[in-house]
Amino acid sequence: MSYQYVIYEKKGHIAYVTINRPEVMNALHTAANKELSEVFTDFNEDENAWIAILTGAGARAFSAGNDLKATAAATARGESIAAQTQSDRPTYFGGIIGLQCNKPIIAAVNGVAVGGGFEIALACDLIIAAEHARFGLPEPRVGLIAGAGGVHRLPQQIPLKQAMGLLLTGKQITAQEADRLGLVNEVVPGEELMETAERWANEILECSPLCVRLTKEAVLTGLNLPLEEAMQQDRSRIQHLLASEDFVEGPKAFAEKRKPRWKGR
Repeated sequence: MSYQYVIYEKKGHIAYVTINRPEVMNALHTAANKELSEVFTDFNEDENAWIAILTGAGARAFSAGNDLKATAAATARGESIAAQTQSDRPTYFGGIIGLQCNKPIIAAVNGVAVGGGFEIALACDLIIAAEHARFGLPEPRVGLIAGAGGVHRLPQQIPLKQAMGLLLTGKQITAQEADRLGLVNEVVPGEELMETAERWANEILECSPLCVRLTKEAVLTGLNLPLEEAMQQDRSRIQHLLASEDFVEGPKAFAEKRKPRWKGR
């Protein structure tokens, strides 16, 4: 299926998703969010797609977040926010904010990631950043708050005082500063960005996809739980794993000195 605002490809077990609005720094309006929601719903439901890499078209921006000009124009036409997002299928900002997905998603940040663009990156499991990338949540500067998860995810991922400094001032930081804060996994030259994201993806693909999904699910579920309660919730996941084909294949491949042939079930 072809899209107007998104490039969607699958190669092997990797799904590639590219926000394709470079003329507005890959800012997102209603139509783009609908397409991204369809794409990530397809990725989530495709048993052969085990990992996704999300990036933006061009070298300037990963995403500048919500397209305020498009929102203002729609509001001027008398369209409510509800009407702008109404759809037969759920529409998620950036395709992933609010989507329940236990498959890993890598953000390949190829430039500016501000506002909702930064929130999308924060919602991914790994962030690989180009050297010229910049991050920020400037919403208070335009009369908004980082309501697509930024006010919650950022303090979960870096120290509170550092997060509050960014949230309350709306200032931007460089990829190098983001790396120092622990927000990104790796900073590389722009021309090496996708190659690096693919290297991370392929390393993940060496692992059992079932174990990867169960691990992500356990981590995110247990973030705000006491340790003992979080571990109790892992029991059903471990039972699922013990009954799986991957659980049999892993030790068997190790004993036979060969690479595992994972099935994800």
